[in-house]
Amino acid sequence: MSIVDTPERRQLRELTRAFVTREVLPHLDDWERAGEVPRALHATAAKLGLLGIGFPESVGGSGGDLLDSIIVTEELIRSGGSSGLVAALFTHGIALPHMVAAVGARTGGSLGGRLTGASSPGDDGLIERYVRPTLAGTMIGALAITEPDGGSDVAGIRTTAIRDGDHYVVNGSKTYITSGHRADFVTTAVCTDFPGSGALTLLVIDKDSPGFTVGRRLEKLGWHCSDTAELSFVDVRVPVTNRIGAENTGFLAIMQHFAAERLSLATQAYATAQRCVELAVRWCRDRQTFGRPLVGRQVVRHRLAEMHTRAEAARSYVHEVAARVAAGEPVVTEVAMAKNVAVAACDHVVDQALQLHGGFGYLRDAEVERHYRDARILGIGGGTTEIMNEIIAKGMGL
Repeated sequence: MSIVDTPERRQLRELTRAFVTREVLPHLDDWERAGEVPRALHATAAKLGLLGIGFPESVGGSGGDLLDSIIVTEELIRSGGSSGLVAALFTHGIALPHMVAAVGARTGGSLGGRLTGASSPGDDGLIERYVRPTLAGTMIGALAITEPDGGSDVAGIRTTAIRDGDHYVVNGSKTYITSGHRADFVTTAVCTDFPGSGALTLLVIDKDSPGFTVGRRLEKLGWHCSDTAELSFVDVRVPVTNRIGAENTGFLAIMQHFAAERLSLATQAYATAQRCVELAVRWCRDRQTFGRPLVGRQVVRHRLAEMHTRAEAARSYVHEVAARVAAGEPVVTEVAMAKNVAVAACDHVVDQALQLHGGFGYLRDAEVERHYRDARILGIGGGTTEIMNEIIAKGMGL
């Protein structure tokens, strides 16, 4: 029995599939055109226990580990959802872990199989004010790291937070922030020294804070149902109690949680590939040309076979690496390789799947068209393919 194919995880797959069939598929096209998913979807997912998967019950989660989170992500896409839906509904997967880990550091352990960092006296309050409501589906959180002129250079963050008594005064801007429009709070990376010094701290900033402005809604190639925003901070006063962990520990905290984010993106990639294989097989069996189905041609069968092989190989490798991460192994290089392998498989498969669909695949009515658009971000988010290659090269001793 596979580590991801236990009776409990099969039930988790069934629960996720039922959720997608009932709550998502009738509305996904409308959400794509609206540019966001409704807040009520978060509450529904929370009631079913899906929103809290991978977070310990002690902070309001449903329990489980990284592998359980991967099962939910995989099944959500394979049941007809999309990676854009994953980004919109599970943004808390990158907004909350730092808070949960900080509490774990003080209690002497790792919560939910997640890495821990230095703690702060205010961390318990953050659990009650932000983590529990978010996992209950009544709040939405976002993570703000990327800046307009920073890209993947996390250490070069220029948004500053200057201590003023019991508050920090925050100035700067962020961009490409997933769920930035709908978020009630933003876990924000700030520099507590001079801009670009690398002395990073994480602060939780409430959306209604004076001086905090959510800018224009960014229009994107894909992930249409996931809202994306620019954020601006002008003399925003943030209580010191909203600091996650100790001051100047933000860079380490961010790096520690990149593994889970990158594996989530890798999962979205191979799951998208698997779904597109299924769509292509169905189309090629049903589509008649020159008196016989497309699948009756050897060149089509071989193309489908290659697509299936790449998708399944990527899935197996991501699962293997994820199991090692869940077990606490420091597999930074392997995580980078898993992301690149899955993204490469996805890029190939979605392109071939759309080609096999012909003119219909180019229409918005075709599910494969949405996956084709959505897939392009997966080699950019969470660290670009080029950044992953640099990590791999470093792991090789180059």
